[in-house]
Amino acid sequence: MHQRSIEVEGLAHKSAPIPSACRIGPILATSGVGGRNPHTDQMPEDADTQAVNCFDNLKRVLEAAGLGMQNVVKITVYLADETHRAAVNAPWLQHFPDPAHRPARHALVTSLRGGMLVQLEALAVASESTQD
Repeated sequence: MHQRSIEVEGLAHKSAPIPSACRIGPILATSGVGGRNPHTDQMPEDADTQAVNCFDNLKRVLEAAGLGMQNVVKITVYLADETHRAAVNAPWLQHFPDPAHRPARHALVTSLRGGMLVQLEALAVASESTQD
């Protein structure tokens, strides 16, 4: 198995040489996936829009690696404030509507940079048909 960095246009880390994700064999680990709009390069001011963008951006990262949301096994949610927790639930339910097929999830309140209120980190595993 070989390691492969995953880059996604519009989602590059601005201040560091960090890929959007790294895949080795069937395993994909993302870097921090923020809520910046990749088309305008703007960070929305509200947690609801950032959360929607985070999940949409995560989907783009997964697709660039040949995976989909169904391959996600764990998501860690980073919140700038406890009150932003509710903003994550709507896009969570949109992307993972079946309670029998949702990834594990954990949320942490921490300091985030660049106007971020919500950030995701995910671990995904390819099915046999999508392995390298």
